[in-house]
Amino acid sequence: MLCSEHCPCSLCAAGTDHADRAHHTQLRALMRVLDERQRRWIAGAEATRLGYGGVSLVAQITGLDRKTICRGQRELAQGLADVSGARIRQLGAGRPPTEKKRPQLEPVLMDLVRDEIAGDPSTGELWVRRSLAKLKRALLHRGFRVGLLVVRRLLRKHNIHARSNVKHLTPREHPSRDRQFRYITMLRRQFDAAGDPVISVDTKKKELIGRFKNAGRIYSEAAPEVNAHDFPQDADVKAVPYGVYDTRANDGIVYVGESGNTPDFAVAAIRRWWQQVGRFRYPHRHRLLILADSGGSNSYRARRWKQQLQVRLADSFGLEITVCHYPTGASKWNPIEHRLFSQITETWAGTPLTSIAILLDAIRHTTTTTGLRVRAQILPGMFSAGCTVTDEEMAGLSIEKHKTCPPWNYTVKPRLMGK
Repeated sequence: MLCSEHCPCSLCAAGTDHADRAHHTQLRALMRVLDERQRRWIAGAEATRLGYGGVSLVAQITGLDRKTICRGQRELAQGLADVSGARIRQLGAGRPPTEKKRPQLEPVLMDLVRDEIAGDPSTGELWVRRSLAKLKRALLHRGFRVGLLVVRRLLRKHNIHARSNVKHLTPREHPSRDRQFRYITMLRRQFDAAGDPVISVDTKKKELIGRFKNAGRIYSEAAPEVNAHDFPQDADVKAVPYGVYDTRANDGIVYVGESGNTPDFAVAAIRRWWQQVGRFRYPHRHRLLILADSGGSNSYRARRWKQQLQVRLADSFGLEITVCHYPTGASKWNPIEHRLFSQITETWAGTPLTSIAILLDAIRHTTTTTGLRVRAQILPGMFSAGCTVTDEEMAGLSIEKHKTCPPWNYTVKPRLMGK
């Protein structure tokens, strides 16, 4: 391996045959991958090794300034522990910031945003409606040519950041909201301690089956082409996924229907889960706790939901079914939402659901590091809406309301056969 013919050192330039040709090439290659502090240390060590004239020779080989090499020698002499640290350069190194060279810039910028600043008086955080690009153009009209990074740095100096909306407020919060959460927690602990099953149920967002855009991105050679508009009439079918999640087993089944999201469909899915899984996983258990949202097909107001629980579950299997509904606007705390549905959404993100088979396959491939298992199957049948339950039928149901938040908490007990 020979030193490059373009080596700037005096020995190579003179054509002298010396033993360090390969070493010069390696030294120059090393300089290209080190930071400035490491370069001067290596250069200083090499100059010390060469002895008299070493600083000049290393400066020719590496292109570093003689003062830089000498500084590296001094730092090595006093010990690396005294000069090493998080910073490569000393404070104050580099060119001065723009606002220091032009002290009028910062007041002008703050004058521009003063009328558009909003904020939170309790935390002191502020934000601005105008974008960085618009502020940059406004500064240009005032005679300041600066970049977007300078504008952003000055805004952050005054604790002004780019922000998006945060869903945090709960308008018209129900006065019994916290009480209901505490009651659900207490009941779950009681059922878990007794070994009785606890399931969380809900209907996932209805999915249009066909060439429709699905939010998210996937790695592929070409972007999948989908319809320009999501018109329901262009769908092959509208899938209704209803999930049943076993909180103790960390196991879920999603039943996909092709009709409506009705109380009949919801109870049919729970009945199918009990027939396929529940009665085998929890033999000799006669109590079941269902956690549900307060609206939708399993609404606490829906008479048909309660009537179907009585007839299709409690009476058919001799089950004592306790139902707890999460308060309005609190569905995100329903375990199935963040433990099952959110994982399914990540699995099929960016994948057009062009058929029921693809939808089922995506659900079945949903896993987590905590060991989540998910199954999916079609729930055939037509589940019509608009089935009314009369006052007489409601009076014949064996439903016991709890003392705590009675509209949201009730127990459906099995009736005697033939009654």
